[in-house]
Amino acid sequence: MKKLFHLSIFTVILACLTACKHQGKEEIALQNIAIEHNNTDKITKNIYTDEYGDQLEVTINKTQNTTIIRLNGKTYELKKNEEMPEYTAGDAEYQYSNIRGDITFLKKDYNMVLFHHKEKTSSPNTKMASY
Repeated sequence: MKKLFHLSIFTVILACLTACKHQGKEEIALQNIAIEHNNTDKITKNIYTDEYGDQLEVTINKTQNTTIIRLNGKTYELKKNEEMPEYTAGDAEYQYSNIRGDITFLKKDYNMVLFHHKEKTSSPNTKMASY
């Protein structure tokens, strides 16, 4: 009877400790979610596919003026360039530009285009009259 009493006390204590640990983990998870929702950065994300089937993932943070490019498993972080036309971002080695739907990602040292995509514009079918 004494062993049964000690075993039941041990089980209750173990259950309380386990419950306390799980509760703490849930609170931490809720705090992480709250931190993510308080982020007020304006972020846009686009994925472009070129004629060869390569995909370029572009994430633009307009609040911090940064661009994150993912191409062929590599990630590049670029800073927005205010001097260039339309939206252009770059660093010492790479440059990304989106000028009127013409998306280009190139390596500056070699003037080598790593990715190029031209967005199709949806223009209405209008006929011009000839006089």
